[in-house]
Amino acid sequence: MEELSAAERERRLRRRRTHERQAVIFGSLIAALAVAGLGSAAIYTGVISAPFLDREFSTPEPEDGATALPPPPCPPEGTLPVAYAGVAVNVLNGAGRSGLAGETSSALSMRGFVVPMASNYPARLPGTAQITFGETGLAQAYTLAAHLTAPTLVMDQRAEATVDLVLGEEFQTLVDPAAVVLDPAAPLAPVEGCVPLEEAREAALPAPTPTTAPAVEGEPAPEG
Repeated sequence: MEELSAAERERRLRRRRTHERQAVIFGSLIAALAVAGLGSAAIYTGVISAPFLDREFSTPEPEDGATALPPPPCPPEGTLPVAYAGVAVNVLNGAGRSGLAGETSSALSMRGFVVPMASNYPARLPGTAQITFGETGLAQAYTLAAHLTAPTLVMDQRAEATVDLVLGEEFQTLVDPAAVVLDPAAPLAPVEGCVPLEEAREAALPAPTPTTAPAVEGEPAPEG
């Protein structure tokens, strides 16, 4: 018998090892498919139950921490507008457009409103504007709202009558003074979706504190 060369023996040895590995791989796959098939048949026939069939599907809770705002209060019957000089409003820029709070505060001052502060809001605000106020500032908030397009009114538990005006990303400018519908002798009209003051009082947000107030603590932040 012809003696094989060392190179030929090495080639044959590699081929045998390759065949052995292939046999192990294909054998494992066939075994796994067989187990899966038996399991499917058992579930289908009811011999065993699928682990997920008894679980109720649900929608996960939102993770962004966002909460729905409470409905605004309706002004009590007979509530009249407040003279502009009696409305103190902090103007906050939530639109991300530089100089917006300063421009708007100047415009409000020209109309007679008192603006203690113009600063930045710590987040972007969707929509046109949000007016946040306490129960004692309800009439002031409604008076200010007449100068804005579709503002959101939110009541919190602050004790003072000062209101916060946050300008949103869709804010453009104040309503033209000639288009402001306010009669000093006519009661304020309720906004759409408002609820009685007693109900709104129960749902009011917590009063702002140095750690939760929208304005920067201490000196107002540079307008941006």
